[in-house]
Amino acid sequence: MTEKEKMLAGILYDANNDKNLLKERMLCKDICFEYNNVKPSDTKTQELLIKKLLGKTKDNFSILAPFWCDYGYNIEIGENFFANHNCVILDCAKVTFGDNVFIAPDCGFYTAGHPLDYERRNQGLEYAYPITVGNNVWIGAGVRVMPGVTIGDNVVIGAGSVVTKDIPSNKIAYGNPCKVVKDNKYVKKVL
Repeated sequence: MTEKEKMLAGILYDANNDKNLLKERMLCKDICFEYNNVKPSDTKTQELLIKKLLGKTKDNFSILAPFWCDYGYNIEIGENFFANHNCVILDCAKVTFGDNVFIAPDCGFYTAGHPLDYERRNQGLEYAYPITVGNNVWIGAGVRVMPGVTIGDNVVIGAGSVVTKDIPSNKIAYGNPCKVVKDNKYVKKVL
């Protein structure tokens, strides 16, 4: 099994010494660098670079620079996706965003983690678990979403939260660690 296959399977893999993964990350970083240095008014070039970088996009999206990710091909964004400045997505595993997702500045989505025991961690081993964000989600400024988390539909995550566990649909949640605080009473059916 290759290191990439291990990465995508969610088992420990070596991200630091595998030539293919290093090459893929460098290509991704080069595209991110190019994207981050495009004039904000040149929306056509920005759109082309994001479509080249990400695994799947819909028609209407906006990602404000700077934006960084590890591979790009593991990221899927829905319709009306918006990510404000300084979004980081460590997409060693799949990261899927539904429709109408709004991400405030300085947010991170981290599929990668490292073993707690220093022997394996010092070998450069890591794991990656997918992140899923549903439809109609608002993620406040400075939120961090950890490996393996699923955020349901119609959720609001408060600023500064560290999301370590799944958040069910139709909830408002915040804190460190992030916890459901109440139902989202503002959920209404769209006519």
